[in-house]
Amino acid sequence: MRRLQSVRYGESVCIALRALRANTLRSVLTMLGIIIGVAAVITMIAVGEGAHARVAQQIRSLGANLLMVIPGTAREGGTQLELGSRQTLTDGDAAAIRRELPAVEVVAPSVRGVAQIVHGNRNWNTIVNGTEPDYFIAREWPITTGRSFTQQEASGGIKVADLGATVAQALFGDADPVGQIIRIDDIPVIVIGVLARKGLSGLNDDQDNVVFVPISTARLRLFGDARAINPRAVNYILVKVAGERAMAPAEHQIRELLRQRHRLWGQSGDDFEVRNPVAAMIARDAATRTLTFLLAAVASVSLIVGGISIMNIMLVSVTERTREIGLRLAVGARRRDIRDQFLVEAITLCIFGGVIGIVLGIGAAVGIAELASWPVFIGPAAIVLATGFALFIGVLFGFYPALKASRLDPIEALRFE
Repeated sequence: MRRLQSVRYGESVCIALRALRANTLRSVLTMLGIIIGVAAVITMIAVGEGAHARVAQQIRSLGANLLMVIPGTAREGGTQLELGSRQTLTDGDAAAIRRELPAVEVVAPSVRGVAQIVHGNRNWNTIVNGTEPDYFIAREWPITTGRSFTQQEASGGIKVADLGATVAQALFGDADPVGQIIRIDDIPVIVIGVLARKGLSGLNDDQDNVVFVPISTARLRLFGDARAINPRAVNYILVKVAGERAMAPAEHQIRELLRQRHRLWGQSGDDFEVRNPVAAMIARDAATRTLTFLLAAVASVSLIVGGISIMNIMLVSVTERTREIGLRLAVGARRRDIRDQFLVEAITLCIFGGVIGIVLGIGAAVGIAELASWPVFIGPAAIVLATGFALFIGVLFGFYPALKASRLDPIEALRFE
């Protein structure tokens, strides 16, 4: 019995293919809505998943459970300047956070500036970050070659540096930088380590385009003039909290502690800002995913349109082949066989359209990645979802024409002109 059913279904497929081949142009135009819908859905999901994967990688590169304390804004001639323009954070603030907040694991005050780095006949303009060894612990940033500077070196103004991967490649190529001397704005510094590659940040900045030096070295030898007003000022304080659940309480405690230290009472505003960079990335990722699914939902409307087109064409096909249906019913074909034949035709249209749409969707996603440097991730879930939706459309919109064909009266069908 199963073998007989297989033969009948195989015969239905052959008849469906012959019918579609007999009207090739009409079949292609009918599939167009399915093709566009499947291609658009796959492209949108691929771009959205790629963006999600990129944000996840950026969060991992940033480090877990981080808070960043930034100085407040200054005013100049009635103009509000950017965050960090005031020197309101100091080493003392960092030490107080480390000393008084039990949920805090490490604290790393940092100063930074832009400098020209020279080695031999090569030079590179980059960011120089003066900090403490705890910075690498907070950022979970390992050293691939050499070592990081010690706390004694950070306190003693020793002229040593750890290079980001981009700077190391620009100045030394494939050679080992450890032990070499570079000049930072004419100040000779010994390279003692090279950091592991981190990649792009959430703002699309190259995190590896940086040189780290001890914070006292940066103050005394590199950026002293910029801190003439407050020599103990820092550009930001990086705080690593013990656990994710402690993030919100720690943020509140840091704010209360700094307000107390800065003598900010009552309704006076903060002269600093506590940021959770991971939370900002997660919020951006959620917005991106929402927009992606919204666009995919809009793109799937073309699948509905394609389904309606298939139903219309199948109804036309039923009308055109009324005499053929009546003849088959008269010689013993069952109504179920007629129904299955037209249902198979509709599903075949959707399958072909889905396959072409998958190929075009993958091509469009790869093209976007190449032209716009936008991340894409073509996972099996997107392909399965788009294909399954296309099959569902074929069954949904092909069932009524197939049912109508199976219910034709053989006598009336044979008399149809």
